[in-house]
Amino acid sequence: MKKFLCILGFLFIINPLTAQKKLLQSGPMIGRVNKTDVKLWAQTNQPATLQFAYWEKSKSDAKQFSEKIHTEKKDGYTAQVIIDGLKPGTTYRYQLLINGKKVKFNYPTTFKTQQVWAYHHAPPDFSFAFGSGAYINDPVFDRAGKPYGGQYEIYRNIANKTPDFMIWDGDNVYLRQNEWDSKSGIIYRYTHDWSIPEKQQLFATVPHYAILDDHDFGPNDSDGSFWNKDTTIEVFNLFWANPKHVSGLKSATFQFSYNDAEFFLLDNRYYRDPNDLTTKDPKTILGKKQLNWLKNALVFSKARFKFIVMGGQFLNTARNYETYSNHGFDKERLDIIDFIYKEKLKNVIFLTGDRHMTEISLLDNGNKFPKIWDITVSPFTSGPNTHAENEPNRLRVPNTLIMERNFAIFNIVGKGKDRHIKIDFFDQKGKLIKSFTIKQDVDYQPYPQPRKRHKKGKK
Repeated sequence: MKKFLCILGFLFIINPLTAQKKLLQSGPMIGRVNKTDVKLWAQTNQPATLQFAYWEKSKSDAKQFSEKIHTEKKDGYTAQVIIDGLKPGTTYRYQLLINGKKVKFNYPTTFKTQQVWAYHHAPPDFSFAFGSGAYINDPVFDRAGKPYGGQYEIYRNIANKTPDFMIWDGDNVYLRQNEWDSKSGIIYRYTHDWSIPEKQQLFATVPHYAILDDHDFGPNDSDGSFWNKDTTIEVFNLFWANPKHVSGLKSATFQFSYNDAEFFLLDNRYYRDPNDLTTKDPKTILGKKQLNWLKNALVFSKARFKFIVMGGQFLNTARNYETYSNHGFDKERLDIIDFIYKEKLKNVIFLTGDRHMTEISLLDNGNKFPKIWDITVSPFTSGPNTHAENEPNRLRVPNTLIMERNFAIFNIVGKGKDRHIKIDFFDQKGKLIKSFTIKQDVDYQPYPQPRKRHKKGKK
């Protein structure tokens, strides 16, 4: 009888924890991380109250709590919580509570704030994961025949590389034809794709930033004419804990800094002219307002490395599919290149996806002009392009083409003029495919350096 009561008591303790785990649909996810605050996200499967406990990793007895957020059906039962008042360069443990009860995971949930380094010391080394094209099979709504998605273990293997953050370069979901016309349909697709077990550790242990492309914006090759684009962006913002939109733009356009790098995350759909439009010259992908913002932001930036993140390829010279060179958008492409040249902007690197293949393109017109790079990484779990070697991209760097599911880890390492970018490309199992190194242009504009201290009595 005593043994039975002990077992019964244990069940009373464990059942509330199990019940709370069942209320969790997906997440938690770490969103954008600054020096003194972080944005955390989670989704339940019915109305519930979410809260996060957090504490410095070395001070488990100093637990603090975020505000409470109640999840609602109209928001897909998602919640985003900003935790502020944090210490820079500090690792925190965090814990999700649903209806006041702790949810346990079989991996540690931590985040680390950015360091304060300008005027103090050289920028720290860091790494980030990058890629695009995340198709998750859903037999009820998929086309007949061989499944288009697969090898979801890639997400666990990205998490195992422990990057400082991750950038998703669009086509993060593939809206089906029955979904992009309604908010509930779009929420269904995100909920379905966010809930696979392989993504959960990655969401919970790595900060995430994301742009959208045509498949998370609307129909295939969709543009600014898509009637429901404000709804797709609304749901996009519900499921990603990004920084705020750039002021004055309706598009999903963002910017953030990490150490001595700055990232300009563009929306290549909201203002885009239709591919088949023939009566307008020049045509636009970014739209006048977004393009002007990008140009001004690039000039203002003091970052050593300037990463421009967008969906379709920028440098590829082949007029195939949705490269910037195709469909009459080449004048805007040349305008951006000319601007980079005239303003002498160093270390500009485009991060692109969409093409279901990985390759590196380089525009190098000699010492009088800065080099411009385009690193394309795709796909994560959608179908690879197995015929890309026949594409006439004149700017492709030899031996950089990858035609299988893959992801990249960018490592920004070194000091001073020796600081560089080492890019490692991995297959879905986390096995290294190849590596590539980009050296910075020697003439760079550094962040402020530490001030020299003078002895007392001397100037």
